[in-house]
Amino acid sequence: MNTNRKKNLDSNDAKEIAVTAVTQDAYSAKPAPRVVPTPSVRRLPLYLRLLRDYVAQGRETISCTRLAADLRFDPTQVRKDLALTGVVGRPKVGYPVAELIAAIEDFLGWRNPVNAVLVGVGSLGTALLGYNFSLHGVNIVGAFDAAPEKVGQVVHGREIMPIGYLTHFIQHRHIPMGILAVPAQAAQSVAEMMVAGGVRAIWNFTSAALQLPLDVLVERADFSASLAVLTRALAHGLAPTPPKIP
Repeated sequence: MNTNRKKNLDSNDAKEIAVTAVTQDAYSAKPAPRVVPTPSVRRLPLYLRLLRDYVAQGRETISCTRLAADLRFDPTQVRKDLALTGVVGRPKVGYPVAELIAAIEDFLGWRNPVNAVLVGVGSLGTALLGYNFSLHGVNIVGAFDAAPEKVGQVVHGREIMPIGYLTHFIQHRHIPMGILAVPAQAAQSVAEMMVAGGVRAIWNFTSAALQLPLDVLVERADFSASLAVLTRALAHGLAPTPPKIP
């Protein structure tokens, strides 16, 4: 074979391999996560709760207008929120309730619950252990407390473990989520123990402003924020106003 021709063929083969590799990388690469408005994400559980009520009532389809009316929301916003899940309603029929429930659960990641640990088994922690969070995408698989007298007790089917075992437990079981129900002064140190074990998200029921790496998600459950709306209205004799979409 002519030497120049062989070089050309080798060069073409190399280019083809390179193009194939790039193409394969492009197909195998994960798509960038879609950015969605946080307020919409916060509203979806409200729709889901009502849709489950509809199932109990025997409803098979529901219109966006009816869903909005029952929640006292704006129908246009409800339609936009539901569109995030990929479900499309049919004109004059509405959305299949079962399909819409499945789509919202998939969108929120609630059909495959993540495991979580809870630290702080006081009054609040005990109440959280007694709640069925599996319907909301979370399984609490471990409970921890620093009080020696609590260690070994069984609360809502979970044996309380010593706080010193927390990081190892998270590492060994690859737990992605932590729930903080400890006194505020202990929150930062416990959160750091969680992160050291590999926790990537923390549900913070304390008043502490946690200082953690930027790649750790922190969601603060603040009862005082919603309570303030009620107490202010009572204190100032404010008349009820049409609710705004949260």
